[in-house]
Amino acid sequence: MQALKGVTVLDESDGCRDRHSGVWCNGMEGYVQVYTGDGKGKTTAALGLALRAAGAGLRVLFAQFVKGMEYSEMKALQRFADLITVRQYGRGCFIYGEPAAEDCAVARSGLDDVRAALVSGDFDLVIMDEGNIATSVGLFSVRELLDVMAARPADVELVITGRDADPRVIAAADLVTEMREIKHYYQQGVQARIGIEK
Repeated sequence: MQALKGVTVLDESDGCRDRHSGVWCNGMEGYVQVYTGDGKGKTTAALGLALRAAGAGLRVLFAQFVKGMEYSEMKALQRFADLITVRQYGRGCFIYGEPAAEDCAVARSGLDDVRAALVSGDFDLVIMDEGNIATSVGLFSVRELLDVMAARPADVELVITGRDADPRVIAAADLVTEMREIKHYYQQGVQARIGIEK
């Protein structure tokens, strides 16, 4: 990986984690973070954390639930494919009302993948983008999400984003940030713009 001028980028040999023992060289433990609320910025915050982690040489899984379309951030993350793995578990359509059996099957497959990734030793940071939405629309249960949270090894950071976080998920997390909408230009009819909102 090539360093940018004035920016030090760690390579695998300088990484923060001993790959053989799984122990963080600086004694760092992983935690569970939840980004929720009705305001803009939950996925954006998770993407920022993924970028920061990659800059430190950490390996990231960005698992995106509900969404299946190609967004600008997916294109950008391709540039960091050596450190950030992106997987989408949505069918490319919005879910209104009761989810279709196909939507549930895709999401459950993603949940199984995330569970396996957490314990694989291959990732230092696992992000479940829109994991809260997946539970609120019934793609998988809150109990299943809590089981994934409980299966997280102590040295892996887990981030779950999406509005409508269940109170049990909030209680089980170590850090919870609520994005609250105060004012938004959507209310004046501004549509999602490429490179800013999508």
